[in-house]
Parts: sequence; C-alpha cells; structure tokens
Amino acid sequence: MTDEEPTRRIMATNPQPSLEQQITELQRQLKEAQIQLALYAQDLHRVWVREREQSHALQAANLQLQAFAKDLKTSYDAEKRKSRELEQAHYESLLRLTRAMRYKDDESAAHIERLSHYTEVIAQHLGLSDKEANFIAAAAPMHDVGKIGVPDVILLKKGPLDGEEWKMMKNHAALGASLLKGVHSPLLELAGQIALTHHERWDGSGYPQGLQGEEIPLSGRIVMLADQYDALRSARPYKPAFTHEHTCDIILNGDGRTFPRHFEPRLLDVFQDVHLKLRTIYVQLCD
Repeated sequence: MTDEEPTRRIMATNPQPSLEQQITELQRQLKEAQIQLALYAQDLHRVWVREREQSHALQAANLQLQAFAKDLKTSYDAEKRKSRELEQAHYESLLRLTRAMRYKDDESAAHIERLSHYTEVIAQHLGLSDKEANFIAAAAPMHDVGKIGVPDVILLKKGPLDGEEWKMMKNHAALGASLLKGVHSPLLELAGQIALTHHERWDGSGYPQGLQGEEIPLSGRIVMLADQYDALRSARPYKPAFTHEHTCDIILNGDGRTFPRHFEPRLLDVFQDVHLKLRTIYVQLCD
C-alpha cells in the first residue's frame, strides 16, 4: 500500500463541504454577527441615554448650586455689611465714651490721637505689616476706657494715691476689658486685650495680672511704651510735663519709678530708632 492511500481514505470519510454549503455557513455566521452587533448597539444606546440623563441631572444640579452660591454670597455680604456697621457703631460709641472720660481724667482728646500715631509708628518699625499696625492703632485709643468707673476724687488727686486709692485706680484695666467684651468684633476684642494688659511690665511688676515677658500680648507691650512716652510728656495733676530729652532719659535709663526693665528690650531698641518721630507727633498734636 502506497503512502497516498490513507490520505485518500480520510478524504473519503470527511468529504469537503460544497461551495453552496460554505456560503450558507458564512451567511449564518454573518447573521449571528449582525444580531450580536444589534444587541451591542442597543446596549450602547442605553448607556448613552443613561449618561445623557446623568449629564442633564448634573447640569441642573450645578445650576442650582450656582444659584444657591449666589444667594448665599448675597446673604453673606449683607450680613457682613450689617456686622461692619454694628461694629463701627459700637466702636464709635465707645470712642465717644473714651473721649468723654478724658475730660473727667483731665486728659485731652489729643492724647488719644497721639497714642494711636505712636502705636502705629512703633508697630511698623517692629516689623508688623501696615494692616497689623493700623489694626493696633485703631484699637489703642480705648486703652483707658475703664477709667470711666474710677471716682473723680482719685483721678484728679494732685498728690500721691494711698493704698486703697491705688487699688481702685488699678481696677480700670479689668473694667475697661469688661466694657469691651460681649461684641463679636476682632477690633473690639483687640481693644479689650490692650485695655487689660497695657499696664503689665516686661519684668512682671505691672498690673492687673502681673504678667511677665512674652505672657504679655504684643499689642499691650506696644501700647504700654507709647502710653508711657505720652504720659511723661504731658502735664498731670501729680506732675509737670517733661521735655522729650528728659522723657527719653527716663525710659532708657530709669528715674527710680520707671525702669528700662519694664519694657521689652526689643521695644527699647525700636524706641531709640523712632523717638524723633514720636517727638514730631507730640509737637504736631500738642494740646
């Protein structure tokens, strides 16, 4: 038997399909492919419709959010404006109270204005931003508002205060802070902080809390120096007005009552740099 005989037998057992059969099979496969493609197209359409609906829903939600954000901003701006107006009204009321108290304390409105300018100059030279310096300068004029609660007989006494009188005088710091509480205002909160701490001293010998060093807020330390300069320059029932040179000597070297250790060393350095500017402010705004 030759090698070709097994091949012929296999071909006889598995005859090749005819051309017509091949065409029929291809047509069947094509139809199945068309059906499958149609199913895919339906699925794709459903996905597209669903995505379009979701997109429309998202767009509608976005428009609603934009409208809500616009309304919220309008409401916020209105509330912010009202808050500013309320804060300004409260600030002006307290400032008037402070100015009225100055007549009682035998101090002038010019002192308030000078103190604000001193404070701004010192704060700027210390390295604070203009905004921060302006903020402290705006709050500083209310530092002694608590003196409204101190009896005239003590405020205007020409001689030294006795122990009980001095105790009542020192209460003005806490009283001033109390008067400035209760209003949600950064400016008045700072003013209250200054009222409470502008008699504290760097060495801890001040009042009312005996704070020391960095325990004293920077605003209180700055206003304490500015207030001390103006108090020394100005006439009081218990003292004459001192010259600029004498005042600088007291602050930098002490006089038995005021000592350099009362001030933050960094602020004394600033004072030596800006003292001529403080003198100019005093001369320009002198009573």
